[in-house]
Amino acid sequence: MSIKADPTEFAGKRVLVSGGTKGLGRATVERFLAGGAHVITAARTIKDTVEGVEYVEADLTTREGGETVARTAIEQFGGIDILAHVVGGSASPAGGFAALTDDHWLAELNLNLLATVRLDRLLIPQMLDRGTGAVVHVTSIQSVLPLPESTTGYAAAKAALRTYSKSISKEIGPKGVRVNAVSPGWIMTEATGDFLEMLRTANGGTIEDAHQSVLDALGGISIGRGAQPEEVADLIAYLAADRAAAIHGAEFVIDGGTIRTV
Repeated sequence: MSIKADPTEFAGKRVLVSGGTKGLGRATVERFLAGGAHVITAARTIKDTVEGVEYVEADLTTREGGETVARTAIEQFGGIDILAHVVGGSASPAGGFAALTDDHWLAELNLNLLATVRLDRLLIPQMLDRGTGAVVHVTSIQSVLPLPESTTGYAAAKAALRTYSKSISKEIGPKGVRVNAVSPGWIMTEATGDFLEMLRTANGGTIEDAHQSVLDALGGISIGRGAQPEEVADLIAYLAADRAAAIHGAEFVIDGGTIRTV
């Protein structure tokens, strides 16, 4: 699926996308690049690159990794205008809360919360010095609709990210830097297949059974499918764009109608 973009929309803008080598992160990199931005991204392993993107090999779950990315962004680009925090995911085993060790919890928090907090702390100050910038945090509908069988740690970390996002929006909004959150539901990425295989291995049955178990846990998806990465990336780009200048401190759900409350 391709999204049409105005090639001048982000002309001259310096954009950092965390976790931008696959899935939603890669789609977000490509969306900003299509809008004319200068894009830098980071991941633990760099492969299958996109032409025109600056890549940094770093582990964002560590303090050292975050410092490496921030230093490269400042040295190569002279700073960042837009931060799109897409890095995230879950590698914890199925089996409910009792299956999660301290190491599982720390891994979930480092990947889904602290990686973002560290980069913000390192790069938002240069936005504040200029009095302008945009930050988008990718949370998850699991912050309000957790799946206890397999993603309690992930859901808790994303809930913390949601609260953190709202808090800093109140602090830095008056200083010229906008902060918003995007809360996706199920996204059809490569990681979806890995997740379903994990469930199948833990619970038996087929991939179709695992797929149905997730749909059942979510209560179904009104439009009958998960979102494509490009659809979510387009929402991230919109919130970072100048045309969304009055949108701040908000969370936008993109879940195909999974959450049925208002």
